Amino acid sequence: MRAERQFPVMGSEAHVIVVGAAAGQLVGLAVRELEALEERWSRFRPDSELSRLNAVAGTPLELSPVTFDAVQRAVEAWRDTFGYYDPTVLPALERVGYDRSFELLAHAGRRPRIEGPLPCPGCVGIELDPATRTVRLPAGVAIDLGGIGKGLAADLVCEHLLDAGADGASVNVGGDVRVAGASPSPDGWVIDVDDRAVVSLAEGAVATSSTTRRCWTVGGRGYHHLIDPATGLPAESDLVTVSVVGATAAFAEVVGKAVLIAGRSIGSSIVVEHQMAALMVGADRGVSRVGGFEEYELAGALA
Repeated sequence: MRAERQFPVMGSEAHVIVVGAAAGQLVGLAVRELEALEERWSRFRPDSELSRLNAVAGTPLELSPVTFDAVQRAVEAWRDTFGYYDPTVLPALERVGYDRSFELLAHAGRRPRIEGPLPCPGCVGIELDPATRTVRLPAGVAIDLGGIGKGLAADLVCEHLLDAGADGASVNVGGDVRVAGASPSPDGWVIDVDDRAVVSLAEGAVATSSTTRRCWTVGGRGYHHLIDPATGLPAESDLVTVSVVGATAAFAEVVGKAVLIAGRSIGSSIVVEHQMAALMVGADRGVSRVGGFEEYELAGALA
């Protein structure tokens, strides 16, 4: 048996596919879990754990296990990508106008508060205590889990579905996809990657980052949500879209954002460093494959 559902969550569209005898019930479980994670991690909800953590910067705060894990992973990802992925971009996002859920931006009528480059602080001062699950942000620092949260949510829910008895599952949250177990296709889990490739996975993840999706215009100037931590402004690299294949959607999402911000040359090194694969689309629309991405492509799928 196969069941699937598409629904809005985390400011994007989710698509869950479950294979197994209890597929219908398990799809409902996936919806509830993704909605619960959004409640914990949304920066647009003042009562979320993330918002409460940002509100008490300078003071330790005990978090739930799942939120502590998300913050810890975000800090580790900052180190693993040499700072190109940086969860401390929240004030920079707000300065360029992304201070509410994306669907409300077009009606906001507010102008960005930009006076020039302002580097993001980075994670060096963030204190984590696994024994007590407490996190202390330095005073004046605020974090956003948008660069890792959708992928991590896909990972967690996919794993929970298999633990709950699914034979196989695919969880796609805003283009960050995690698959595992039995697939409904003889070609494995088949995933369309940004209309430029189709990949087939037995297990693993694909995540896509792009400067052409969450973008808006104010006063004739274009902005997008991928912030370069070195400037605190929207990244201006030679790439516009990056899709990464990896073991987990969380780290594939992180690496995709880091590569897009770093640009083609340094980004290719980041992909190879982490033994991943990537499809990179340049501002000139040129497409390149790194780390053996072509080995995952389904032959003839776009013919």
